[in-house]
Amino acid sequence: MKIVVLGNQARSVANFWSVLMRRMRGAGHEVICMVPAGDVPMEGRLAALGACPPDAPGFPKAPALRIVNYPLDRKGLNPLWDAATFASLYKTFLLEKPDMLFATTIKPVIYGCMAAKLAGVEHIYATITGLGYAFEADSRFKRCVNKLSVSLYRNALKNVEGVFFQNRDDLAIFRESGILAPQARVLMARGTGVDTRHFAETPLPPLPGDDTPPEERRIVFLLVARLLEAKGLREYAAAARLLKSKYPAAEFRLLGPAEQGVGSVSERLVRQWEERCGITYLGQAADVRPHLAEAHVVVLPSWREGTPTAIMEGMSMGRPAVVTDVPGCREVVTEGVNGRLCRLRDADSLARSMEHFLLHPQDIAVMGQKGRQLACEEFDATVVARRILDDMRVPQPSARLDETR
Repeated sequence: MKIVVLGNQARSVANFWSVLMRRMRGAGHEVICMVPAGDVPMEGRLAALGACPPDAPGFPKAPALRIVNYPLDRKGLNPLWDAATFASLYKTFLLEKPDMLFATTIKPVIYGCMAAKLAGVEHIYATITGLGYAFEADSRFKRCVNKLSVSLYRNALKNVEGVFFQNRDDLAIFRESGILAPQARVLMARGTGVDTRHFAETPLPPLPGDDTPPEERRIVFLLVARLLEAKGLREYAAAARLLKSKYPAAEFRLLGPAEQGVGSVSERLVRQWEERCGITYLGQAADVRPHLAEAHVVVLPSWREGTPTAIMEGMSMGRPAVVTDVPGCREVVTEGVNGRLCRLRDADSLARSMEHFLLHPQDIAVMGQKGRQLACEEFDATVVARRILDDMRVPQPSARLDETR
């Protein structure tokens, strides 16, 4: 079987769907990864997946995984750019004649599914990883974008073979908006999962003793996210400022790539937060594990998520989490079990949830252990990938591939 995996960034596809593509390759399927050009290191990492898994017994050897580029303006609203995206996808599907499309993120889902139907691709699956900017609808402009997005989604998802959702709140919105036809085949997935072997449990940095005054307790908080307003960056900065005044030894770190266009937060503003709020901006990293290893607690005050991969990665490494009580985030963090929940867009609530770990540092190890357990039992990427491929009726390798990955 020839399968196209379509994404909006080489980095995100490599980070989120590597295990899924390894399973496809291990079963002998030909995999074409379609991403926009411009990230050569990540494209190399993706291409290397073709040689990673041993071929499973009983499956033919497939050609190596191939990278195919296509034009995409991820954040833009220029219809000419989007028309070029659609045309390029359509031509590629006609040329490659894939048996299946697996599309993820907003524009690849919309234009990929429409182009695949027109090109006669037999099996088409879409994954809704989050609702994004278009569904915030807190201004007239966003409401107009929302109406357009609903119309495009409705057309794109009509008659596709299946639509994966990562939480039931997003599914409810798609149903209420009339995007999904009554007969649509709806599938649920535990996000993209986390590679619990790659994100292995690591020792915590030294924890302060109970006899250490709270203001001297060095607890490191880390937010891993793209520089987007909807990730709760402003709330994090405000919470850091509140806490830094009371707990000067605490550290507040931010790791993630810059973004452009609507909804982005400028690096200039982030640099101002460094001066005013005590945040340390780490830029972006090809490997987040060293930064997670240096942190005590991971934080994500996001406005909404599909399922937060950054939090699952932190959990897998044995770190408790502070997240907002919103769709996606509350699917992976349970209050008082493996982390704390705070209210949406509420810096005071976020600061109180983070303060808990400054006042009760012994909970960091306890909740971190529970997070690791949940990551292994419920969010392991191999389990998630196996279920996704089962739902798509894709033949898979034997259990021996899981043992050797």
